[in-house]
Amino acid sequence: MRFRWLLATAGLAAAIGTTVVSPSASAASGCRQHDDGIRYWCQNVSGAPVYGSIGNSRLYPNPDQVVGTMHSNPSWFYCKLDGQAWVGGPHPTRWLRTVADNGQYGWMKDTAIYSETDPVRDCYS
Repeated sequence: MRFRWLLATAGLAAAIGTTVVSPSASAASGCRQHDDGIRYWCQNVSGAPVYGSIGNSRLYPNPDQVVGTMHSNPSWFYCKLDGQAWVGGPHPTRWLRTVADNGQYGWMKDTAIYSETDPVRDCYS
C-alpha cells in the first residue's frame, strides 16, 4: 500500500513539475545537550538496534553484535565516534555511545538518529 502511495505521489509531482523530498538527518534539528552536561538528547528511530563493542574495551562498535534495542525517542547519547564501520548516511562511519533499553552499554548507528549529531561531543576529545 505504501509503495502505491509513493508511486502516486512521485507521479503527481512529476506531472506538476515538483520534487518529492524525503526527510533526512541533515534536515533535522541538532541533538541538544542534557542538563547534566554529559549526555545529549537526540531524536532517533524507535526500536533501533544497539550494538556491542569489539573486545572488552568498549572503545569500538561491533556491527555484528546486537546487545539491545532503543525504543525510547528521544534518547540520550554520551558521545560520537567517527572512522568506524560503514553505516551510510551523511556521516557514513559515525556511531554514538549510549545505553540500550535493557541497560546494556553500546553503540547506535548514526543512520538510526534523525537529529543532526554534529553537536554531540567526540568520544576521544
